[in-house]
Amino acid sequence: MSDTTPRTTTLRTGSAGSAGVPADATGRLPWLSLLVLGGATFTMVTAEMLPAAVLPQMSAGLGVSEPQVGLLVSVWAAVVVIGSFPLVRLTRRFDRRAVIAGSLVLLAASAALTAIAPDYPAAVAARLLGALAVGLLWATTNAFTADLVSDRNLARAVAVVLGGATLGTVLGIPAGSVVADAIGWRAAFGGLAALALVAAVLVRVVVRTPGAGGSGGVSGAGAAGAASGASPVRSGETDAADADAGARTAAGRGIRRLIVVTMLVALLLVGHFGTFTFITRLVESPAGAVPGGVGTMLFVFGLASAAGVVLAGRFGDRTEPALLVSAVMTGAAVLALSFVDVHPALGVTVLVAWAVASGAVPALAQTLILRLAGPAHRGFAGALIPVLFNLGIAVGAALASLVVGGAGVAALPPLAAAVIGAAGVGLWFGVRSRRRGVQSDAPSRRTTSAA
Repeated sequence: MSDTTPRTTTLRTGSAGSAGVPADATGRLPWLSLLVLGGATFTMVTAEMLPAAVLPQMSAGLGVSEPQVGLLVSVWAAVVVIGSFPLVRLTRRFDRRAVIAGSLVLLAASAALTAIAPDYPAAVAARLLGALAVGLLWATTNAFTADLVSDRNLARAVAVVLGGATLGTVLGIPAGSVVADAIGWRAAFGGLAALALVAAVLVRVVVRTPGAGGSGGVSGAGAAGAASGASPVRSGETDAADADAGARTAAGRGIRRLIVVTMLVALLLVGHFGTFTFITRLVESPAGAVPGGVGTMLFVFGLASAAGVVLAGRFGDRTEPALLVSAVMTGAAVLALSFVDVHPALGVTVLVAWAVASGAVPALAQTLILRLAGPAHRGFAGALIPVLFNLGIAVGAALASLVVGGAGVAALPPLAAAVIGAAGVGLWFGVRSRRRGVQSDAPSRRTTSAA
C-alpha cells in the first residue's frame, strides 16, 4: 500500500484537499502534530459527554428532567450520524487542517452558547451546532492522521490521536463534573469553549501539513494522473495499462472490504456499548469490596482502556488479526460479567480485561479501515467511521435499555456477547478470505516478475 518513490507533487485527495504524501519520510512520527490532534479528540469526547457529567446541575438550571438532559447526548450522536457525510462533501476542496481548526471554533461557539442558554430549547440548538462540528471533526481528523504518516506508522499514529479521546473519558468528563460541583454547570461549558479555542489555535500553529517525500499510496505519474483525472498510462504502454486496471480493481475490493469491516465493528460496538451503558449496575457487587466503590471501578476501566489504545499502536502491519483477537476477548469478557459476583478479585479482573480489549478495538479498526481506503478514499473512510460507529453506539444503548427493562440487567451480558461474537465471526472470515486472496495472487505476481 505504501510507495517510497520520492516526489514533490502535491495530490489533492478526493475529499479534503490534503497532500497525498505523508510527512514522516524520515520514519519518525510527527509527535507534536499527533499530540495536538489528540488534544482535539480529547475536546470532542469531553464535549459529547459533558451533559452526562453535569446531569443534575444542568437539569436544575434549565428546569427540565434529567432524562431530558440525557437526550442531549443521544441527539448529539444522531446528528453526527446524519451530518457527517454531507459536511465532508461540502468541505472536500478545503485543506483538512483548516477544516479541523474551523470545526473546533464552531465547537467552542456551541459550548459558549450552551453556557449562556436561557432555557432548554436554546441548549438543544447549541448542542446541535456542536454535534455538526464534531461529526466533521471526527471525519477530517481520521483522514488527516493518515495523511501525516506512512502506512507502517499508521497504527501508532492512530493510537496517539485516539489516546486523546480515551483521556477525554478518563479525565475530561470527571473534570467537568468537579467544575460543575464547585462553580456550576455553566462554568463547565465555558471551560470547554476555552479548551476548544486553544485546540483550534494549536492546530493552526503547530500541526504541519503533509509534505513531499515518503509514501502516499499514489506515485509518480500515477499521482499526477489522479490529480488531473487523466489516466497515468503513456501511449503504447500496455503493461502500465494492465497495472492501472489492476490498481482500480484492487481499489474497488478495498472499498468493499472497508465498508464490511466498518459495519462489523459497528455491530461489535452495539454489544459493547449496550453493556457499557449499564456498567454501574453490572459491577455493583465487586465494587462494594473496592475502596471508592463504583467510582474506582470506572476509573480503573478508563485507565485499562487507555492501555488498550497503547497496545493497539504496537501491532504495526498485524492490525487485522489483532482486531480479531480484540473482538474475541471483548466478547469473552462481556460474557464473563455474568460471573463477577463470585469474588471481587474476579470482578476486577474481568473489568480490566474487558477495558483493555475494547479499548484497543477503535484504534485497530480505524487503522485497518484507513489502510483499506488508501489516500484516494480517506475522506470517505473518515466520514464512514464516525457515522457507523455512532450508529452502533446509539443502537446498542437503545437495545440494552429494552433488554434490561424487560428481563433485567442479568440478561444483558450473554445477549451482548452473542452480538459481539457474530461480529467476531465476520472478522474471522474476512481474515481468512484475505489470506487466501494474498496466496492466490502470489503466483501471478511471480509470473509477472519473471516476464
